Amino acid sequence: MSNRVVCREASHAGSWYSASGSQLNAQLEGWLSQAQSTIRPARAIIAPHAGYTYCGACAAHAYKQVDPSITRRVFILGPSHHVPLSRCALSPADIYRTPLYDLRIDEKVYADLWKTGLFERMSLQTDEDEHSIEMHLPYTAKAMESHKDEFSIVPVLVGALSESKEQEYGKLLSKYLADPSNLFIISSDFCHWGRLSCQRFRYTYYDESQGEIYRSIEHLDKMGMGIIEQLDPMSFTNYLKKYRNTICGRHPIGVLLNAVAELRKSGLEMNFTFLNYAQSSECRNWQDSSVSYAAGALVVH
Repeated sequence: MSNRVVCREASHAGSWYSASGSQLNAQLEGWLSQAQSTIRPARAIIAPHAGYTYCGACAAHAYKQVDPSITRRVFILGPSHHVPLSRCALSPADIYRTPLYDLRIDEKVYADLWKTGLFERMSLQTDEDEHSIEMHLPYTAKAMESHKDEFSIVPVLVGALSESKEQEYGKLLSKYLADPSNLFIISSDFCHWGRLSCQRFRYTYYDESQGEIYRSIEHLDKMGMGIIEQLDPMSFTNYLKKYRNTICGRHPIGVLLNAVAELRKSGLEMNFTFLNYAQSSECRNWQDSSVSYAAGALVVH
């Protein structure tokens, strides 16, 4: 066995966000300064994973709810965009690099998860190609900077899970969600709308009663957001089946909702609130395209 430390490079730095630590730091500070800290401390957040030009301001509303003084482990659940995956996968890396500072993977939690037999090991190439986890690393580093040597991360790539698998992973991760020293980051954009926007989606749902197309998209997204706030996994699954909304992090969200459902059985009181919603552009005709972003936080009472 080699003891060589495996590092995952910040492969999207310089394109999806700034590769300059000082410039990135200033941008993150700017966005965070515009957000209110209303429902701290968050036990989990949902935040987008697009380029920071599009979603940096939205994501800040979720990260503003993070309390670095109590957080010792940050689980990051992101959907797989590039490789077919029917389960969840763990990284082969020990260190995740960011332009701010390096983040360390929690070896003990990874070993415990690996022992369950429920996880695959992704290749370093797959890890570096995927953006859904990486886009949360600079924000995590920024939110945790006052305690930067006192926490570790647990990145989990989430595949196209069946309902029963979402339940299984939710149950497994619920014990970690119950621990106040853990923070869960759920990586998801919301509606990907447009005929031309993306070969994989071609999604053009339009409810004319809402007015302009972008209003219809907002209505559809906010219907889903309202269902997520109810914290009922079955209602969310039914919403997705009915409307086919292209929420790319639907499986990580499903895992979170199932983990919450498991903890509620033992009487734990939790609330989820969305704090911000944005769209990359306002669609007004069939040639337009957009991606929606939402930021919210889960608190335990």
